[in-house]
Amino acid sequence: MSAIGTAVFRGLRNLTMSAAVATAVAISPASALTQDDANAIATEAYLYLYSLMTMEITREQLTNVEAGSASYGGPPNWFNNVRTYPTAEDKTVVRPNFDTLYSSAWLDLTDEPVVISVPATDGRYYLLPMLDMWTNVFASPGWRTTGTEAQTLLIAPPGWRPDLRDRLAEELKLPEGTQRIDAPTPHVWVLGRIKTDGPDDYPAVNKIQDGLKISPLSKYGQDLEAPKVTVNPDIDMKTPTKIQVDTMTGDAFFTRAAELLKTYPPHDTDQPILARMERLGIERGKSFDASGADPVVKKAIERAPKAAQELMAWKLPRLASVVNYWSMNTDTMGVYGNYYLKRAIVTQVGLGANQPQDAIYPLNIADSEGKPLEGSNNYVLHFEKPELPPANGFWSITLYDNQGYQVANSLNRFAVSSWMPFEYNTDGSLDLYFQHQSPGKDKEANWLPAPEGAFNLTMRLYAPKSEALTGKWNPPAVRKVDALPRITGE
Repeated sequence: MSAIGTAVFRGLRNLTMSAAVATAVAISPASALTQDDANAIATEAYLYLYSLMTMEITREQLTNVEAGSASYGGPPNWFNNVRTYPTAEDKTVVRPNFDTLYSSAWLDLTDEPVVISVPATDGRYYLLPMLDMWTNVFASPGWRTTGTEAQTLLIAPPGWRPDLRDRLAEELKLPEGTQRIDAPTPHVWVLGRIKTDGPDDYPAVNKIQDGLKISPLSKYGQDLEAPKVTVNPDIDMKTPTKIQVDTMTGDAFFTRAAELLKTYPPHDTDQPILARMERLGIERGKSFDASGADPVVKKAIERAPKAAQELMAWKLPRLASVVNYWSMNTDTMGVYGNYYLKRAIVTQVGLGANQPQDAIYPLNIADSEGKPLEGSNNYVLHFEKPELPPANGFWSITLYDNQGYQVANSLNRFAVSSWMPFEYNTDGSLDLYFQHQSPGKDKEANWLPAPEGAFNLTMRLYAPKSEALTGKWNPPAVRKVDALPRITGE
């Protein structure tokens, strides 16, 4: 470039930079915001930060207990294994599944990477989804993605030693074939699931769980015991996370969220919402004190929790398409991009959601006539042979009461699953029965006992096939019947 060209370029650059600074100065003061603008930004910011806040409180609660003293909970960098299905009386978790046993671990990468050793599962379905602190599933080792051979995973914190990406075995003395996974945040939730074919299968699954190991990189290869936990009495262990988050005042919520932003990096695509939050005085890397904020901002922050939660409640029934009275949510799950409203809703009603390629959850909302399911009625779900749930892994249907809990029954059966010995019709079709009384001994293999009152059904497809993900396949309607019909082909 010539000297004249260089001078012109520098002049234009300086003018552009000056204009940008002037524009920033013009729009940044809170006094430039109308109340409506401030309200809108504060509501958006609350939705954006909701998942981060929920994950942090969940992490605090679940890691504030000794190993083995609570389901899903225990010290960081240690797998806490759920060894059996919930009992009929267990109300710890809403809508538990009766398909897999869980192995949960919170990774702490603040000092160094950790190494996860996964035993071979000999073809058994499992997955180890890893959630960052924004609830995005950034990795999902398992049956669908990495196979069922034994493997070693190095989970690295943000920005850690990029020069070692291709020399793990040589430099770090890790096994050949070790896979490096870069975590977006310094804390990570691993919510593992292992396919379990009923209580008789517990010993085989428990053996796999016992083979799951986590080691700080500096201690890899050593025999490790569960880390000791110094219980923090200041952490509220009684109030459920959802209630803690949903009842926080706007002031308390945004004050704490600003501190969390110092620790947990936003995603690369979050810049627009971060820029809007700065107009309220909430800047990444800085503390926030609403007491010194402009009155317009104070009012917006005060109303943000109620406004955002009302929006979440309104949007919830509109998140998914409804076909044959089944709610089908088969996209934008597990990874949400900038769809912060959906991310917040999923966090609130089902924290720990998988990517749809790993599992989808059709939810029944009514029978074929549009009426809620009632135990005083008899219902049949009929699958033609070509229309059985399309899953590369397996599928199930679980029955819950209206609060989302399993219901005690004479069979002690809470779900029907594709691994069970169903009685198929001679043409290959399948009838499943949902009712309070037995449909008869010859049909009990296909029966899921219902309570006397209201209930609902959740279907699960693990590693669903393309037709389930694209909407080409949907579950058939649940039909109310006065007496059990004879289906063609029986």
